[in-house]
Amino acid sequence: MNRYVLDASAVMTFFEDRAGAEKIQELLVNAAMVKRPLLMSVVNWGEVYYSIWRAQGERAAEASLHDLAQLPVAVVEVDTELTKLAASLKARHNLPYADCFAASLAVARKAALVTSDKDFESVAGSLAILWV
Repeated sequence: MNRYVLDASAVMTFFEDRAGAEKIQELLVNAAMVKRPLLMSVVNWGEVYYSIWRAQGERAAEASLHDLAQLPVAVVEVDTELTKLAASLKARHNLPYADCFAASLAVARKAALVTSDKDFESVAGSLAILWV
């Protein structure tokens, strides 16, 4: 599988240089080399923004979004089809709702979900997951 969807925890892992950041770095380098960006739902993009704002303030959140925009990551808008799939994942697996958008994007694009969030263990049998 060579298509990847980042959830918010994967991006935060990279930005905060947590354990697993080297895997994200490798995915980013490969994405840039083959000109095939990693994907991220706009909902999860928003999670990154509010998480950094809450922890470090608005300026840091804005700077992080600027940094993210420089990376080979395509932010994918949400439509009714993706939202319906996210809602069905919520109903079936009781994932946090924002996480359902990362999972639904991975399912819709036949991609592996890149995450460090253990909440996704409940859907590990339903989609490919790259744990960081």
